[in-house]
Amino acid sequence: MFLKKIKNKLKVRAARKYLRQELGSPSDTQNGGVGIGSIGCIVDLDKFNDTDSFYEFVEEFSLRPNSVKVIGYKEFYDKNSPYSTPVFSDKDLGWEANIENSYALEFLGREYDLLVNYYSEDKLLLQLMSIKTKARLKVGFGEVDKNFNDLILNTPIDDFKTFKMELKKYLRVLNEI
Repeated sequence: MFLKKIKNKLKVRAARKYLRQELGSPSDTQNGGVGIGSIGCIVDLDKFNDTDSFYEFVEEFSLRPNSVKVIGYKEFYDKNSPYSTPVFSDKDLGWEANIENSYALEFLGREYDLLVNYYSEDKLLLQLMSIKTKARLKVGFGEVDKNFNDLILNTPIDDFKTFKMELKKYLRVLNEI
């Protein structure tokens, strides 16, 4: 028990160090391309449960049916419980700031034109997923550290309709849609 706590503290310390290093270094996002062809969504399922709402982006931005990928975060979850959305949690943190979850690794293996960071609290695993995801444009909320997102929307996390409307408005201004 005692060794497990030390091990977890070392993992968290390494992850925080990794975040500081990545935020301090220049980002290597792709500048090429215009338009939204694929969207990745990292959602805090403890605060917002309706992950099916994100698939509305397909119709809203005239995308292909499989172009939206959603992954959820739960602080604690039971691996035997069925979730409609792939889930990762705090216990999936590995050594050297690696995430040891097959769903998360599949999500991180793709490149996105738009990453939606749909969480409003600074949680270590959500921040790690956000920083490790390869995306041209990252969108999130103002309550989170400003360095994680390129576009910040100050809408309530419960009001997805307003978030979607504001996102569409600003993507139009940026000539992305």
